[in-house]
Amino acid sequence: MSQPDPTPDTAPDKPKHFHHRAIRHFSRGGRRYALPWLSLGRWHKRLLLVGAALLAGSIAIAFAIGAEVAIAFHHGLMQQSPWLTLIIAPAGFAAMAWLSRRFFPGTEGSGIPQAIAASLTDDARLRRQFLSFRIAIAKVFLTLGGLLSGASIGREGPSVQIGASAMHMLAGRRRGRIASSRDLITAGSGAGIAAAFNTPLGGIMFAIEEMCRSRAFRANSTTLTAVIFAGLMSLAVLGNYTYFGRTPAAISWPDGIWPVLLCGVLGGLLGGGFSRLLIASSRGLPGRVGELAQAKPVAFAAACGLATGLIGLLSGGTTYGTGYAESKAALEGSASLPALFMVAKMAVIWLAFVSRIPGGVFAPALAVGAGLGADIAYFLPGEQDAAILVLGMVAFLAAMTQTPITSFVIVMEMTANHQMLLPLMATAVVAHGVSKSVAPLPLYHALAHPALRRAEQKLHAPSATVDRPAA
Repeated sequence: MSQPDPTPDTAPDKPKHFHHRAIRHFSRGGRRYALPWLSLGRWHKRLLLVGAALLAGSIAIAFAIGAEVAIAFHHGLMQQSPWLTLIIAPAGFAAMAWLSRRFFPGTEGSGIPQAIAASLTDDARLRRQFLSFRIAIAKVFLTLGGLLSGASIGREGPSVQIGASAMHMLAGRRRGRIASSRDLITAGSGAGIAAAFNTPLGGIMFAIEEMCRSRAFRANSTTLTAVIFAGLMSLAVLGNYTYFGRTPAAISWPDGIWPVLLCGVLGGLLGGGFSRLLIASSRGLPGRVGELAQAKPVAFAAACGLATGLIGLLSGGTTYGTGYAESKAALEGSASLPALFMVAKMAVIWLAFVSRIPGGVFAPALAVGAGLGADIAYFLPGEQDAAILVLGMVAFLAAMTQTPITSFVIVMEMTANHQMLLPLMATAVVAHGVSKSVAPLPLYHALAHPALRRAEQKLHAPSATVDRPAA
């Protein structure tokens, strides 16, 4: 007996029901993916992140322009009255040291150790001792004051602290969780480097290699956003420039192995030894000099300024400031660096460091590396001098900071020379390996941990004083 045929309206109901269910499922899933993009709260957080990155870039660019003006003004003054440095340098060093200690604690020194120290703690009160908008603005003017005085300091370390301070303002629950405090500090540090020197890749590598040395790098999108928009701000204001201009220098291969090895080994020994000297000096100087630095820091800073002025006079004014003009002229071939430029530049960098005035050692280290390359090029007359100068820069920087990838990326971006990529990489690796045998501790992290301990002691000192009578 044959089965009855289904009713005409029963069979079509199955595909119709399936069709309506698929539409509902698709619309439900579409809302799930579309609503986050349409959420006003999320767009508010994104705009805050972009605004902080643009603020960091704006301050870093204004800082860069002010630094050029300050260096040019000091240079013009020294051209008219060279002996005036014996008054300007001590007075300027003393004034910057007094202002930073008296009114703006947390602005002393480079700024990179402060940013690292802030990223190592979960205590918001400790982070505020290193990062704030007040510290960022004070850092700009105090560093400019040091450059006006002829101090051999750079603006890269202060730019890192400025960028980290700008991004750290987004931390806290009042604005919702945009990112963790550590990720914001890491992103701001990379943005500061990118905006200061128009080196976006260098800023990203600095965030990964230096700021996240002791932990895994997780601030991917936050760092990229901060670096991109800080770099766009720099591009809009300063244009597409390179720090040292375009350097078409190159070395032949495999004959170029000798400059690579010489710069790598000598730069590693020199940079590692200088890093170890800075770390030891940060812990205190020996003898009566150390007692003077501890008891009368402002007078000691004035003495460091006087020594800086004397070295500047003896060197013909080549050791003042960052060393950018001297290094650029040597790379272009329009001038040569004296044989003792490297030693004299290291001396004035050390004087600025131990005086504890605000200012970095990153950019002056490039000048020391250029002096090293000039001395090595003297014994290799068959090679191109400009190429060896670039190798000396990356060797000394990689050895002093122990960040080989950041060093060769930044130097490559500063010189706009991709032909030197492999020699730069090889030199950085050799210098880093030699430096590790001389100075086991990385410079900035070795300075960050004592700074964090001092901040903790300062934070808990009032409570200890209050509890003592009760005990």
